[in-house]
Amino acid sequence: MELRQALQQRVLVADGAMGTLLYGNYGISSAFENLNLTHPDTILRVHQSYINAGADIIQTNTYAANRLKLTRYDLQDQVSAINQAAVKLAVQARAQADHPVYILGTIGGLAGDTDQTVLQATPAQRTASLTEQLTALLATEQLDGLLLETYYDLAELLTALKFVKTQTDLPVITNVSMLAPGVLRDGTTFADAVSQLAAAGADVIGANCRLGPYYLAQSFETLTVPATVKLAVYPNSGLPGTDQDGHVVYDGEPSYFEEYAERFRQLGLNIIGGCCGTTPLHTAALVRGLSSRAIVSHRSQVVQQKATQLTPAVGQHPFLQKVATQKTALVELDPPKDFETTKFFKGAQRLKAAGVDGITLSDNSLATVRIANATIAAELKLTYGITPIVHLTTRDHNLIGLQSEIMGLHSLGIEDILAVTGDPAKLGDFPGATSVGDVRSVELIKLIKQFNSGIGPTGNSLKQASDFRVAGAFNPNAYRTNVSTKSIERKISYGCDYIITQPVFDLANVDALADALAANQVHIPVFIGVMPLVSKRNAEFLHHEVHGIRLPKVVLERMGQAELDGNERAVGLQIAKELIDGICDRFNGVHIVTPFNRFKTVIELVNYVQAKNLTLTK
Repeated sequence: MELRQALQQRVLVADGAMGTLLYGNYGISSAFENLNLTHPDTILRVHQSYINAGADIIQTNTYAANRLKLTRYDLQDQVSAINQAAVKLAVQARAQADHPVYILGTIGGLAGDTDQTVLQATPAQRTASLTEQLTALLATEQLDGLLLETYYDLAELLTALKFVKTQTDLPVITNVSMLAPGVLRDGTTFADAVSQLAAAGADVIGANCRLGPYYLAQSFETLTVPATVKLAVYPNSGLPGTDQDGHVVYDGEPSYFEEYAERFRQLGLNIIGGCCGTTPLHTAALVRGLSSRAIVSHRSQVVQQKATQLTPAVGQHPFLQKVATQKTALVELDPPKDFETTKFFKGAQRLKAAGVDGITLSDNSLATVRIANATIAAELKLTYGITPIVHLTTRDHNLIGLQSEIMGLHSLGIEDILAVTGDPAKLGDFPGATSVGDVRSVELIKLIKQFNSGIGPTGNSLKQASDFRVAGAFNPNAYRTNVSTKSIERKISYGCDYIITQPVFDLANVDALADALAANQVHIPVFIGVMPLVSKRNAEFLHHEVHGIRLPKVVLERMGQAELDGNERAVGLQIAKELIDGICDRFNGVHIVTPFNRFKTVIELVNYVQAKNLTLTK
């Protein structure tokens, strides 16, 4: 049965990641496609693992097997050999399968690549590169279809699709990559992209990479397309993080994919697979999660999307004095993503009126472009009388830029900084962007504090001394709190004045941190993060897709019941208050992360923290 016919009859499960699997599990970090020639057994095992997990579709290991991308490894003359070897390995794996398996020849997009060979390539060179790879793949005459995937630029994908259609009658699957649910990087809506690709002759249209199941499900929930359009989804396992060595890692659980498999089918998806961070375990989970392989007609209703903004906070020197003896609340707000700042500043004013002790401002959180937090901080301080705590990342600034930012903050009278590494650049709006990382976050702490001496990093006189207080970040959700506590001690040795943690949802982690700090006689103000949940889906997204955050089973179950009872906000607020109760038993500082600009919820929690001081005085 040909692939087109199979797509008319049943939902097909596709394989998952190749590159991140090789990188994470096999320790390979060079040209993955060249392994088709140098380590064919490794590639064969990956294909076999996905087939054994139940994949109906596998793709060749040829994502970047084109002349432009292979040039960086001096492999540009191996294009034909690499592509044809890839098809041979996929065919060999299929021959050992106990169920029908379809093979897609994969061709990846070029937009977003920062390699100079790609950036400087002319349109003619790009076309020649595509032609050469496509010719090599088609020469085998053993493919069931072609997969054009990870295209950030719709125009590039349309050009590639139209060219491919002139060269073959094989079915073509086209996958765009979105940086935010429902919209491409150039502002084109996903629905419009699907319509244009369908008109250009794509057999299946979908999305892959960048986003996990949560946001890609949102993208398809809002999609209205003709019933004749076939759809595909290849989500990442979740949001990436970094390990202690700075390597990008994914920790999305396969069980999460099992939960989303049937949801994707009900949304009318015809092909369901995985992208970065997924493994054969995720494929097996998709197979288990499908209650049926029957095709469901596309949903046509439009579901209101929720904003995905988080909210940063403001802080000033007095809160460090207050936290020594009283319960103290900081609030986190993210600077706006656009030039409409009215709502943001009104929210900040409401927080000030509520008596919040400080507001922290993130530095392009999740590597998503926002108004510079130093600019927002200056407005808060000079116009509204709010003293901000400014996040400063080593990701976005080299040593020159960091020093310039520090001097600028001092000139504005902003003296509170949270020194952080920042989320990986590839996570955000511009996946081709690079993380700078000239220094680590601990070295940034030392750099900032050096300005307090009045002497610059090069030894030059600054003519006056700054008075910075510097916070360090900490993840209390780590499994080995005693090891992580050593990182706090290291930050203190570099000049850290206080700690702000990621949100916690398990008081056992709070107690473990408090006990570890006491055992090691580490005395420093700590503000424990609290993020009020707003829905069951919000809870599931945080648990499964945000690196470094895990929710206890009981919390997930409570939010699940709340969805059934129709009181998700109330239950999420109650959980947050229970966490604050436990935090305040061991610490004086609470750092409240504002969910989706819900100032009313946060103000209620700020009042809840402040009320504990009244209780203490009675």
